Amino acid sequence: MNVNPLLILLTPILANVFAPNLRVLKLASAASGVIDVVLLALIHNMESPGFFLLDRLSWTFALMICCIYLTSTLYSLGYIEIRGKSLISEPLYYVLLNLFTATMLFTVLVNNFGLMWVGLEATTISSALLLTVETTESTLEATWRYIILVSAGITLAFVSVILLYYSFGTLTVTQMGGLETETVKLAVLVGLLGFGTKVGVFPVFTWLPDAHSEAPSPVSAMFSGVLLPSALYIAYRLYEVLPQPLVYTWVGVITALVASLLMVSQTKFKRLFAYSSIENMSIALLGLSVGQVNGALLLLLSHAFGKAGAFYACGELIKSAKTREIREVRGIAWRMKATSTSLLMSSLAVTGAPPFGAFVGEFLIMRSLISKDMILQFSLVLASLVIAFAAVNYHVTSMVFQEGEMKVERVPKVMSLVSMTVSLISLLIGLISLGVMA
Repeated sequence: MNVNPLLILLTPILANVFAPNLRVLKLASAASGVIDVVLLALIHNMESPGFFLLDRLSWTFALMICCIYLTSTLYSLGYIEIRGKSLISEPLYYVLLNLFTATMLFTVLVNNFGLMWVGLEATTISSALLLTVETTESTLEATWRYIILVSAGITLAFVSVILLYYSFGTLTVTQMGGLETETVKLAVLVGLLGFGTKVGVFPVFTWLPDAHSEAPSPVSAMFSGVLLPSALYIAYRLYEVLPQPLVYTWVGVITALVASLLMVSQTKFKRLFAYSSIENMSIALLGLSVGQVNGALLLLLSHAFGKAGAFYACGELIKSAKTREIREVRGIAWRMKATSTSLLMSSLAVTGAPPFGAFVGEFLIMRSLISKDMILQFSLVLASLVIAFAAVNYHVTSMVFQEGEMKVERVPKVMSLVSMTVSLISLLIGLISLGVMA
């Protein structure tokens, strides 16, 4: 079935246009997520490149965006209650969430580096206010840091776009390649640093833990699950123009190692998962740079659902226990059974435990490193995987099983249902991929 990508892009926007009140806006937002997922599932024949580029790669990223958009919208129905001091209202929250989704879809579907840059910059504009729902001093500081640092990275990315146009005379993605000059090489490397700021590569990831930990949990899920991969998508499209495997590989390795080491000392559970996102993105970048695209896509797809489940579970803890501190959450296995189950499953999913999809993706990537005799990189990444697995699951199991005093309140059932569902999807992805490999 041929589906015009423009229809997929416009669906979240139309949810804003035809929503006269908050109740209809909520329903329209959820419906637009369902429609986009169905439209993408019905596509069998990719259209020939034109203004839009819909191939296997962009289709996978678009599917991730639409799925996490749908689940975040449903989760928001129980989580978002904007009262009192806030820079935005509840209707504006859903409007911004829909625009945020539309800008990400535009970024991964358009066939032009200049317009990709515009789309990624638009994600900053549409998402910055979403960070301020819970208006506190730390939230405003995180928002300010997010805007400044990401805008600086996007400025570098704009330099990369200019260099590409200077070299090729066009910014159309499918018309580039075959030109190996120092200018093109510089454009690719500058683009890695510029777009990599939004991905969260070392050393330009400092905005990410603050923004992810201070944002509302459904927004954190969108940030981690699909915003970072959207920026990674552009970085890989740049890599395809003139591959620079040495630089891309070592950026991925160093970022993974640094992020895993920083996880050990975290005291807040949302910051812990934010650093986990950095580690997962860096390993996906490594997989793309060594030619293991299938492994990277499998890792990203599983991470999108697993990390969304983790942040949704964190949202339940924040809403119920009124804390973000790891040491203040104890014994939720007996107090919040559904939340503890989804938190455990999500933690295993994002740290690459078998049989979750991330395990299969990381296995394929590590096998590629061995086949290319990249033993040093393999050893460092293996060390980072072990450290990350131990750090995340140590903190999570202490929250789930270690006894202690803690008061909890009930949370809306829709939150627990969404959190559990996305965690199971991450497991299902792993089981299906293992079956296919077998």
